[in-house]
Amino acid sequence: MSEQTLREPAFLVLTALAGEPQHGYSLVEDVLQLSGGRVKLHTGSLYAVLDRLREAGLIEVDREEIVDSRLRRYYRLTSAGAERLAAEAERMRVNARLATSRLRRLRPAAGTR
Repeated sequence: MSEQTLREPAFLVLTALAGEPQHGYSLVEDVLQLSGGRVKLHTGSLYAVLDRLREAGLIEVDREEIVDSRLRRYYRLTSAGAERLAAEAERMRVNARLATSRLRRLRPAAGTR
């Protein structure tokens, strides 16, 4: 994953993993909650995001366990992932501040129309 802007699903997966290591289903639920229900990751899209984040060194496998005869793999944020998440959050904060500043100029002054 290059230094290009993170797509929202990847940003939200990193955000979820900033809390604690999680497995796939837990990540799906956390991303859904973090996004206010807007981002619904399905199995294929989740594992595509996880694969890209792992290849970029932003996450790694924390541990694996067998639950109901199925492998459950937990992922955690790496230090590079935490740095990338922090940089992306800062970029978004600056952009939001700029947009807010410009929007204030559009609002008519109090009492005028």
